[in-house]
Amino acid sequence: MRRIRCAGPGGPLLVEDAPAPEPGPGELLVRTEAVGVTLPVVRKVREAAEPIPLGGEVAGEVAAVGEGVTAHRVGDRVVGLCFGHGYADLALLHTAMASPVPAGADSVDAVALVRSGLVALGALDAARPRPGESALVTAAASGVGHLAVQLARAHGASRVVAAVSDPAKAPFLRGLGADEVVAYADESWGGPADYALDAVGGELLAPALAALAPGGRLVAYSSGGGTVRAYDLLVGAKSVTGFQIARTAREQPERYARWREELWRLFFEGSLRPAVHGRFALEEAARAHEAIESRSNLGKVVLIP
Repeated sequence: MRRIRCAGPGGPLLVEDAPAPEPGPGELLVRTEAVGVTLPVVRKVREAAEPIPLGGEVAGEVAAVGEGVTAHRVGDRVVGLCFGHGYADLALLHTAMASPVPAGADSVDAVALVRSGLVALGALDAARPRPGESALVTAAASGVGHLAVQLARAHGASRVVAAVSDPAKAPFLRGLGADEVVAYADESWGGPADYALDAVGGELLAPALAALAPGGRLVAYSSGGGTVRAYDLLVGAKSVTGFQIARTAREQPERYARWREELWRLFFEGSLRPAVHGRFALEEAARAHEAIESRSNLGKVVLIP
């Protein structure tokens, strides 16, 4: 089979031939039809001190099952998070991270919707939204962010402000329901919001916090770090909550499953439209990473093995 190898810190990303992996206990071998490219993996490639496997969201057909697997059979179509080599023709998924792809949806729909949507919906849930409140979403045109914009509206937001690196992304986001689109460099981020979903972190944490109304809630779900001053929380009675999807999947599987069911329901109702920025061949993985590094993507970046 073919897979992508990260040759060293920062790349390059090379295609190599490798033996097909064998599923172990509790694992599925999936013939991949779509692979979702994520910012955390792009960052790992950039920062890795040594070659690393490129994991990610994968969707496709089950080609083999490991010992003890009863929930899935050969021929089933599944989507899930691969922690090993995901940029490949064949990938291993643990059954705990795999879920069925419903009839009527394809594998690209699945990788664009499920994991990114779970992060967006989980972050939204952590913000405790109430109908009629206003929302701020950073990295709003990203794979997660463009779903968060739509989910905030679906959960009753009266006003959704989308914050982005490039104001040229405004037509895309307005088409998804954003009321206002602001650039990070703008002096004002569209007035006070009741809650903010921040996927960027770093130096954008402070302006995101400043854009909140008194009593506002900021949910940080970025791997980009950042610091806020306790005084800035105190003076406006604001709060910051960290959200990590892996913890919910591990500790609250029933809640995780409910979120997944809600995503598919909204998808089939037409209320949630995952956008795909580009469909790259496996050997174009470096170009796919560049689309995310340059912040040029509008929606999900997907590899098609």
